[in-house]
Amino acid sequence: MSAALTVWVKGIGVWAPGAADWDAFCEIAAGRAGAAAEARPMADVLPPNERRRAPESVLLAAAVAGQAVRMSGVDAATLPCVFASAHGDQTITDYMCATLAGTPTELSPTKFHNSVHNAPAGYWTIATHCHASSSAVSGGETTFGAGLLEAATLAVADDRDVLLASYDIAGAGPLGEMTATTGPFAVALVLSPHADAAAIRLDVTPAPGNSGSQPTGNAWLDDVAASNPSAQAIPLVHALALARTTALRIPAAHELDLHVDVGVDT
Repeated sequence: MSAALTVWVKGIGVWAPGAADWDAFCEIAAGRAGAAAEARPMADVLPPNERRRAPESVLLAAAVAGQAVRMSGVDAATLPCVFASAHGDQTITDYMCATLAGTPTELSPTKFHNSVHNAPAGYWTIATHCHASSSAVSGGETTFGAGLLEAATLAVADDRDVLLASYDIAGAGPLGEMTATTGPFAVALVLSPHADAAAIRLDVTPAPGNSGSQPTGNAWLDDVAASNPSAQAIPLVHALALARTTALRIPAAHELDLHVDVGVDT
C-alpha cells in the first residue's frame, strides 16, 4: 500500500436532482428534508451571456465549483483546478454524431466549441481570471476517484489548495444507451494540504482493489449514486454531510481503489 495523501476539505459544492446546493444535500442526507423540485444549476460565477449559452455540463461544473470556492474563502483566481467527467457533454456529442452523419454542413460552431472535454475548465478559468494550472480528467466509471487522486496529489506535491469538480449529465441517443447515465450529478471539493480546524481531514491511499458501490442506506442517495459516474462520490459526500469519521473505498481505475479515511476532530 502507498503512503497516504493527507488533505483537508475546505469547501464543498453539490448539485443533484432535488438538491441544488450543499445545504440542501445535507438536509436530505440527515433525513430532515426530502428532495425538492429540480432546478437549473445556478452557475452565477459565469457572466449572464455565458450562462445563457453554456450547455448543461458547463452549468453543473461551474455551479458546484462556485459553491465550493465560496465556502473555502479561497480566491478562485489562485486555485489550480481539476475538472473530471466520465463522458463530457453527452447531449452535444449525440447531436454532433447525428449531424455529421446526416447534414454535416449544418454543424453548429457553438456546439462544436462546447463539445471538447475541457470546455467547463475553460469557462471556469476565464470567468474567474484563473491563471493557475487546470486539467481535465476522464476515467470512465471510476472518474471521480481518478479526479480525487489527481487533485490530492497536486495539493500535496505542490503544497497549495486545489479545486476538484466532478460532473456528468444524463446520456442521450445511442450514446446514452451505452453509458447508462440516467441523471445529472456534480460535486466539487477544495482540498488543502494544510491542517485547518474548521475542515475535515481526508487520508487518501491508493491500494490494489476493485471495489463496487457502497450503499449509504438512504434510498434517494443510493438512487443518485447508481445514476451517474461522478456520483461515485456519494459515499464520501454523505460522510462529509454527517461529519462522520469513517473509512471508504472509492474506485479510481481498473483494479485500483482509493482507501479514504475521513477524520473528524471532536
